[in-house]
Amino acid sequence: MTMAKLLNLKTWYQLFVNNFLAMVAVAFVAAALRRAWPVSIDDLAGSLRAVPPVRILTAVILTAGVAQLRRLHRPRDVYLVEYGCFRPKPCFRAPFATCLEHAHYLPYQVDPESVSFSIRLLERSGIGEETCLPNSYHYMPPDRSLEAAREETQDVIFSAVDEVFARTSVRPEEIDVLIVNCSIFTPTPVFVDMVVNRYKLRPDVQSLNLSGMGCGAGLVNIGLARHLLQVAPPGTHVLTVSTEILSSQYYIGSERAMLLPNCLFRMGAAATILSNLPERARFRLGRIVRRMTAARDADYHCIFQEEDGKGVLGVRLSKDLTTTAGQALKRNIMAFGPLVLPVSEQLLVALSLLKRKLLSCWGAKVRLYRPDFHTAFEHFCIHAGGRGVIDEVQRGLGLSDEDVEASRMTLHRFGNTSSSSVLYELAYIEAKGCMRKGDRVWMISFGSGFNCSSVAWECLKAAIDSDGPWADCIHRYPVQLPEVALQDI
Repeated sequence: MTMAKLLNLKTWYQLFVNNFLAMVAVAFVAAALRRAWPVSIDDLAGSLRAVPPVRILTAVILTAGVAQLRRLHRPRDVYLVEYGCFRPKPCFRAPFATCLEHAHYLPYQVDPESVSFSIRLLERSGIGEETCLPNSYHYMPPDRSLEAAREETQDVIFSAVDEVFARTSVRPEEIDVLIVNCSIFTPTPVFVDMVVNRYKLRPDVQSLNLSGMGCGAGLVNIGLARHLLQVAPPGTHVLTVSTEILSSQYYIGSERAMLLPNCLFRMGAAATILSNLPERARFRLGRIVRRMTAARDADYHCIFQEEDGKGVLGVRLSKDLTTTAGQALKRNIMAFGPLVLPVSEQLLVALSLLKRKLLSCWGAKVRLYRPDFHTAFEHFCIHAGGRGVIDEVQRGLGLSDEDVEASRMTLHRFGNTSSSSVLYELAYIEAKGCMRKGDRVWMISFGSGFNCSSVAWECLKAAIDSDGPWADCIHRYPVQLPEVALQDI
């Protein structure tokens, strides 16, 4: 049987299974009407007149009461009104030549072998020549002071928040809840206080500051905002900000596992405004699933802040990071898949599991069916944590190069911007004009701990323009990347 015939057969199978209940209901109604036919208008009127008015009134009141109870107990829908991303200025650009020059001027901090490793990693990481680093990294030696970190914080956070307010009619005084996340750097006053002070938010604004959750904290923000909005009064607005401040994190030692963050992470931030009313909204929030694997010691230590053998503080990334991410994603899919996949795909998975269980008695190995997530989503935003992470997710989900284009191009243009990366990817899809009303988006993020989060969105209104972080470069993308994996380094 040819591939075209197999695809056609699967299409008919999905159409039948996914609409089976609707077809049964239509057949039942048709059979009932056929049996009762013919029925005249006079007969119907006579039957209604025979029913006591008290019973009719009682039925109406009960129906209205049940409908009201159902509406009150059903969780409110949550909507993404708008989002904005920090767009770095050209003065922040850190091409490979600059990185190499700076490394050679710091021989007392980094040995030649470490310099060679870092440059080799940069060239094969999927990161491009236009990624940006904060001002503090452009000094020799890098400025790791508190003042430099505060300066970077104001640059990235305020720019992202300015962008989101400029793109929507929501005003700062309408914000009821503020959530900001940054993993490692946490000053006093904290980030939420900086935002409240800058935008003069109301005195009764509820503020939350999240730290230590790594690159997955952006979707944790969204999940927390959803829980708050589902119980808040209608018209409540939540402002979330996701970032990672690099200035105070620069590692000046020589251990390779701790040099990786210096090479992969770049400055970035994203802000969102969410609400529990559909007015002015652009996306509807769907299912959210978060799974943690911190009970396993290897996963817990996969991304770990500690001192090296010489007492230099840094973040150690395990060589098993991509494998750990793949295992975490698998656990996440086991919970997320049944919530979003159509019945046709769930049935194929169930049959595959049954086949494996039956044949395992005879020692036969049966490969489980991998569900087709294209039946549930049109777009995929995979955290741009590195080339190896994107490769692992692509293989695990059976995605095409086109499906992961937004992730690879975000890594190339902006680097690993930590928890804000998935919104840069969403901006790429919209800048390319690929987003349509009704399209569904799957965001996947990974964070220290180890944890994996999945968030589903449905587009209600596509962007009217491509103005955003990609405005000055989208015409040059996608670009061809060298065929080299991180494991080859």
